[in-house]
Amino acid sequence: MNGKPAKRWLGFVQAHASIYDDDLIPGSKILAIGDAPQSHVNLAHPEEVFYEYLARIANHLQVLRTPEKPLKMLHLGAGALTLARWASVVYPGSKHVAVDIERELLDFVLTQLPLPSGCNLTPVVADARSVLAEELAGEKFDAIVLDIFSGPEAPEHLTTPEYYTELRESLTEDGLLFVNIGDDPPLRFTKSQVAAARSAFDFVMLSSTPEMFTARYPGNLILTASKKQVPEELVDRCQAAGPYPAEVRSGLDLDRFSKP
Repeated sequence: MNGKPAKRWLGFVQAHASIYDDDLIPGSKILAIGDAPQSHVNLAHPEEVFYEYLARIANHLQVLRTPEKPLKMLHLGAGALTLARWASVVYPGSKHVAVDIERELLDFVLTQLPLPSGCNLTPVVADARSVLAEELAGEKFDAIVLDIFSGPEAPEHLTTPEYYTELRESLTEDGLLFVNIGDDPPLRFTKSQVAAARSAFDFVMLSSTPEMFTARYPGNLILTASKKQVPEELVDRCQAAGPYPAEVRSGLDLDRFSKP
């Protein structure tokens, strides 16, 4: 793009999307919607994930599913397809489905930021809930990444216990759900999502920087859920994997955090 930002009007959200160079990391681009940066892509090295919350998801996935075989992944909220690009290198041969309600955004990203060679991705324009019962009915995924939430303004139908049950039903028996939750103090929305996830999944884990668990700062937390209990050793390894500083809570530790 020769340093000049590319822009596209997004009819659904009524805002411009722009893609521009990251001056700090050669070969990297930033996707912004309105004035807010949304995603970061290293075109030269897609295996490198710059944004902290996406790196946390990537690190957790590598701990919980070693890159020994390809994955079938569902990305709800496409963004710049950072994790699909990453997984095409770390989990070669994986298949991806990327869902976004904004048709123009998917087209814009795929045109301006070509996927890496070997990245097998199917884009779908649809609502992140109805797609499970309609376009993707009966399909099972090894990992689902839900990256739409932005605190209490999140679409209500994507925050309910019933939706978490539908997400569970779309996973394989060993499948994993990752949810990016953006929230502000005192993190009431995050706690509501922990409760909703726990109503559907046998294991729920929350991870972020230690300061986020004080509930005094705005930021992002990653919710990880599984149909099966995750051994404590792997929970510890998720924390050790970073990015740093890192804190992971599950079980009784998550109980204490989740109290009103």
